[in-house]
Amino acid sequence: MMKMVDLKHVLVVSESRAFFDSIKIILPPDEFDLSLAESGNEARRFIVTRHFDILVINLPLPDEHGLSFAQDYVDSSMGILMVCPAASYDGLAAEAEENGIVVLSNANPPAFIYVAVKMIASMVKRLERLEKKNRTLQDKMGDIRVINKAKWLLIENKKMTEADAHKYIEKRAMNQRISSRQVAEEILEELE
Repeated sequence: MMKMVDLKHVLVVSESRAFFDSIKIILPPDEFDLSLAESGNEARRFIVTRHFDILVINLPLPDEHGLSFAQDYVDSSMGILMVCPAASYDGLAAEAEENGIVVLSNANPPAFIYVAVKMIASMVKRLERLEKKNRTLQDKMGDIRVINKAKWLLIENKKMTEADAHKYIEKRAMNQRISSRQVAEEILEELE
């Protein structure tokens, strides 16, 4: 049985249609859904309206500095690959890689781009799992904060011990078939 491949959405930003066509040839369509933006402004419009996993930027861009454009998205969940002229590789790579942007020289064979995009796709998948885990932990911490606040209100207003307040919240949650957080929120409404 074949494993389903998670389709990665790739935005290629390039003034050169030939570059996009070469990327289209090397990236399998069953793994990568490609879109082309021919300028930084067009790419920004695409990014606002669609989700992309990977951003491939072929330098130079016609309307803005490629590194500045890429840096605008380093805090997003997109993996970023910049392909630049060989003459500007060293200076650009040092600054870009500090921000987690992968840089390749356009003097490299197309297979390098394929490998880089596959590696970035793998890192994006790992980052997505970490972000999901982080959200889960933040939700749990939020639950604990609300429950603790409700416990302290029960201690202050109902003269319960902390253990009794905890048992009260758990029992009420079980009896009402709702979460402890929901019970805590009800208590906050009742006692605040």
